[in-house]
Amino acid sequence: MIKPIALKFGDTIGVVAPASPTSEENVEKSYNILMDMGFRVKMGKSCYANYGYLAGNDNLRAEDLNHMFRDKEVDGIICLRGGYGTPRILDLIDYELIKDNPKVFIGYSDITAIHIGINQLSNLVTFHGPMVASDMIENFSYFSKRSLYNFILYKNGDGVIKNPSGEELERINGGVVEGTIIGGNLSLIVATLGTPYEICLKDKILFIEEVGEEPYRIDRMLTQLRLSGKLNEVAGIILGDFNNCIAKNSEYNQSLTLEQVIEDIIKPIGIPTLSNLKAGHCEPMVTLPLGIKVKLDAELKELTILDNPVL
Repeated sequence: MIKPIALKFGDTIGVVAPASPTSEENVEKSYNILMDMGFRVKMGKSCYANYGYLAGNDNLRAEDLNHMFRDKEVDGIICLRGGYGTPRILDLIDYELIKDNPKVFIGYSDITAIHIGINQLSNLVTFHGPMVASDMIENFSYFSKRSLYNFILYKNGDGVIKNPSGEELERINGGVVEGTIIGGNLSLIVATLGTPYEICLKDKILFIEEVGEEPYRIDRMLTQLRLSGKLNEVAGIILGDFNNCIAKNSEYNQSLTLEQVIEDIIKPIGIPTLSNLKAGHCEPMVTLPLGIKVKLDAELKELTILDNPVL
């Protein structure tokens, strides 16, 4: 995998909105918070655009991303927010350009589709981490900031990924395995199936998180991954935060819980699996480098990065 150059204070961060829009007030706050954190900032055109539930039309959003990788003054790129829309631009992204101009790229949620595309087609390490308008302009904790900095600014010390205090990793299946970590939001992972951007999971460690999906919908998506053969290819699984993934209606006398769905679909696979990694739609939030080799030790309930994700 290609590694981006580590950022340092004073570098220029480009901000793009490849998915949904936000308010002008939040755009201004996003600019100011990055400046306050010690970076120079370039706001992309997509940050100010609005096309229904999208931050501008597909060509604008894709070109904004391509431009930030092309721009020699931009040292790293962070997404303004998630929402909806990144799969629409996957075939408009210039993956060779990105491969030739590797930079730190940060986001999560709907940005998962872009992570998968860049990891697989540009061979570049990216970062599943906080976005400016979604996470950094309000209540951005010290833990979340340090977790982000630990990967994008510094060469990780001992490499152990740690949860916030009081949150323990939990064992679903025991065992120890090493492999490249890939993944992100479950809905977006499933959305790649059957496309040229289908996630490749052979011998990989799959990380998944989700927000606001009822257990029956989690069941449906995990079942699709199972029936597609993807879950039989993975070396290990990391379950991140599943924020508000509870039954919300009374159509059934009693819904299965998320835990029961995991027990039914994930546990029988029998591969090393950890859960409750606080990465995803949560605060505090763990940042994860995607496309880098990790060690998943379900016996000790530890996750360790085996290689520096930045140069």
